Formats: sequence, C-alpha cells, structure tokens
Amino acid sequence: MESVRQQKVARLIQKELSEIFQHDGLTYSGGALLTITAVRVTSDLSIARVYLSIFGAPDKKEVIKTLKGTTKEIRYKLGQRVKTQLRIVPNLNFLEDDTLDFIERIDELLKQ
Repeated sequence: MESVRQQKVARLIQKELSEIFQHDGLTYSGGALLTITAVRVTSDLSIARVYLSIFGAPDKKEVIKTLKGTTKEIRYKLGQRVKTQLRIVPNLNFLEDDTLDFIERIDELLKQ
C-alpha cells in the first residue's frame, strides 16, 4: 500500500521523466519508442522503479542496459527539474514492463 506522498512523488517523477525522454529519448533508447507505464517509489523515497514499455527495438534488454548505463545522467536531469519539489532525488531503477507482450501472447492463445 503506497502512501499519498509516495503516489505524488511517483507521479512527479513519471511526468518529468516522460518529458526528458521526449526531449532526449532517442539518445537513450537507440531510436526505440519509450513509454513510462508506471513508477513505484519505496516508502523512504530513496528508490524509484521505473517501468518502461519499449516499442521498435530489436533487443529490449539492450535498451534497458543502455538506460542503466546512463542512469546518473538521467537522474541529474531529473534533479534539475524537481529540485524545488524534492529534497533528495531517488535512485532510478529501470525495468521492462512486459504486460503488453503478455496480453498479446494471451490473445494469440485465445485465437487458436
């Protein structure tokens, strides 16, 4: 159960990261389309798990690996945007959101 504060911080991070990815996303994703599907923040607000849906990439794991390699840069940009709202910018943990792939697989099985 997330507190109201966690939910507000998660929404703020999702909004700001979305704008960062819109502006600089191609450099981080290698041309793939990134969509932030959810952000979950730990109770102490120190870690933000960012779930991404990735379209147009031959290897989604490679995109996640690239993002993890540029986490410091992305966190710095996020910090510049939220410095008036948050005292400490949480560490970012990028994860692939595979729910759309899962839904697609279920649809295929149901059609058979």
